[in-house]
Amino acid sequence: MARLVYLGTPVTAVEPLRTLVTAGHDVALVVSRADKRRGRGSDLVPSPVKAAALDLGLPVTSRLEDAGGVGAELGVVVAYGRIIPMSVLGQLPMVNLHFSLLPRWRGAAPVERAILEGDTETGVCLMAVEEGLDTGAVYAREVTAIDGEETADDLRRRLVAIGCLLLEDALLRGVEGLPSPRPQEGEATYAEKLRPEELELHWELPADRLHRVVRIGPAWTTFRGDRLRVHRAVVAAPGAPDGRGDDGTVPPQGTLEGDVVVAGDGSRLRLVTVQPAGRQAMDAGAWLRGSRPAPGERLGATADGSGPGGGPR
Repeated sequence: MARLVYLGTPVTAVEPLRTLVTAGHDVALVVSRADKRRGRGSDLVPSPVKAAALDLGLPVTSRLEDAGGVGAELGVVVAYGRIIPMSVLGQLPMVNLHFSLLPRWRGAAPVERAILEGDTETGVCLMAVEEGLDTGAVYAREVTAIDGEETADDLRRRLVAIGCLLLEDALLRGVEGLPSPRPQEGEATYAEKLRPEELELHWELPADRLHRVVRIGPAWTTFRGDRLRVHRAVVAAPGAPDGRGDDGTVPPQGTLEGDVVVAGDGSRLRLVTVQPAGRQAMDAGAWLRGSRPAPGERLGATADGSGPGGGPR
């Protein structure tokens, strides 16, 4: 067993910490972000990893420089959220559990980017930490398929479970038993943090692309000038093979056909769960019964019904 420092912040990093403790490793220190205020109250709230560490009786700090002063053999990093400088790495070697198949999707949002780009597989890598962004050699990796209906949250939970097993196996014989790392091979891609505008549903895009946006969530569009979140949707087959309606024409993109929305190339996206502004998430059928869209009414409209995805112009 090894004497470790653990560095992590969000709920994603909680189970790997618990796994190391359960496996018998000596976690000498946990490093997590400083407590933050949430909402309008003045109470400070610890990160999920700090809360878990305190529950496990482990010492916690928000000072990264403390990692080198506890006599640990190795640092284990999981979604810590900061680049670790050489001044710290020179004192303590570290490994990072990363939720992608490096060098594809280095960076902050590998799970979301893999889904958004239509990747059919992803995985987990245990890599050496270098000063660069996710550039280190890989000790171990595990590949898994991405299900076509899997959300980012679903996939992330699976990858965390895979990562816990990968981490436990790699450290089974202590730090000296780590496998020999191999340099990353292939073209590097970068998983930048998602911008809010990337979650808007642009109805000129094909339904399969829109479906991927919904899966990474929270996707949104507008209806009668107000924001409408789309929590769940499925790709629907159009009534005719070419997407034409009963009158032989393809309806404008964004047109509501019951719970189905016309998308690019005549494809269709079926709404399953939506959330109107100021209300709770609900079944799309219940929302439609309450809002009663007029024939030909469209999503993505401005308040006056015009503009991209809006009503007739």
